Amino acid sequence: MEEVVSAERARYDFKKTMQEIVDIRGRGTELISLYVPASKQVFDAMAYLRDEYSQSSNIKSKTTMKNVQGAIDSIMSRLKTYKTIPPNGIAIFCGEIPRAGDQTRMVQFVINPPEAITAFLYRCDSQFYLDPLKGMLLDKKSYGLIVIDRNECTIGLLTGNRIETLKHFDSLIMGKHRQGGQSSVRFERLIEIAAHEYYKRVAESATDLFLNRPEMEGILIGGPGYTKDFFFREGYLHHELQKKVIDTFDTGYTDEYGLKELVENAKNSIQDMGLVKEKSLVQRLFGEIRKQDGGLSSYGEEEVRSALSMGAVDTLLVSEGLNRRRIEVECDNGHRYEVTVHKGKDENAVCNVCGDGVTVLRNEDIVDDFFEKAEAFNTRVEIISTDSEEGQMLLTAFGGIAAVLRYKVA
Repeated sequence: MEEVVSAERARYDFKKTMQEIVDIRGRGTELISLYVPASKQVFDAMAYLRDEYSQSSNIKSKTTMKNVQGAIDSIMSRLKTYKTIPPNGIAIFCGEIPRAGDQTRMVQFVINPPEAITAFLYRCDSQFYLDPLKGMLLDKKSYGLIVIDRNECTIGLLTGNRIETLKHFDSLIMGKHRQGGQSSVRFERLIEIAAHEYYKRVAESATDLFLNRPEMEGILIGGPGYTKDFFFREGYLHHELQKKVIDTFDTGYTDEYGLKELVENAKNSIQDMGLVKEKSLVQRLFGEIRKQDGGLSSYGEEEVRSALSMGAVDTLLVSEGLNRRRIEVECDNGHRYEVTVHKGKDENAVCNVCGDGVTVLRNEDIVDDFFEKAEAFNTRVEIISTDSEEGQMLLTAFGGIAAVLRYKVA
């Protein structure tokens, strides 16, 4: 259980840090990005940085030179704390960023990436170089989605927690009403020819959109009638895609909503996907809430904190959309307590008891705070995205914090 919690927390911390640094901009080329793979010795990386420090003395702007050298010094100080580079390598981002007026402040971020860094890289620019890490945020597994009937078709992709609509088009198949001057046999044949061309068009689009996706685990086909089964059974899809079809599923719609319906109806076949897993977790919570006595559910920050402190929480659900921090403060009169605040609001905090100014003793992301408390009781923690209706409801209706309990609490 502890390994599961640690992995979930590592993924959250990685994503959170990336969100913090992606929009950071410096003045001139003063922000340093350093990528060190596990194959690189610490002393080799240090030697490279010392050389860069020496080269930076040629920078014409004295301010820029000072800031670059300060950042290199900071990075070298951090690297000295490592005997060896971690198994997946390490990425360090450091530099001076603007504050109010002409003031600047130094920032440093150290990332232990979830996947291996493959090459040593040093870059000095006006923003941090994140391209090697951005791909690591993506869930590599995906499923192709096709919802089809004789009127229209929508093709999409399920990747991690996100459903993306790739293409939609109408069939243009004529309705089955008698046209003047044409025999019924001939007219039916024209309809079937049009249907055949429509299916070929769907298959060609699927080939263009899916064939060169080695990460795609499978294909789901849905629709309200027999068309989906006919399309699959008659082998319209490219033979490589045909082998990836998991099954066909009934849906009431063939538009963008039909893609969501398809994923929902196929959840037992793709339980490993992030979105399906999240929907299942939140639906389990809702099932408990709907019980007459509230079942084994708890929601709202204070109620969940109380249940967590008693060891009563089996699974803690926390929305990644939370934008809050948990701070511990103390005022000059000795009042000391913890409180949750929106990010950026702690600097002007005042004492809740006497109204005096406070000193912030601890300032931590609220999700990290919950992770630490959960680890003490072997509580499973699940980060829920806002990409599904269930995830949105968890954030908006339940404050982004809820739990399924091991036992009822008073």
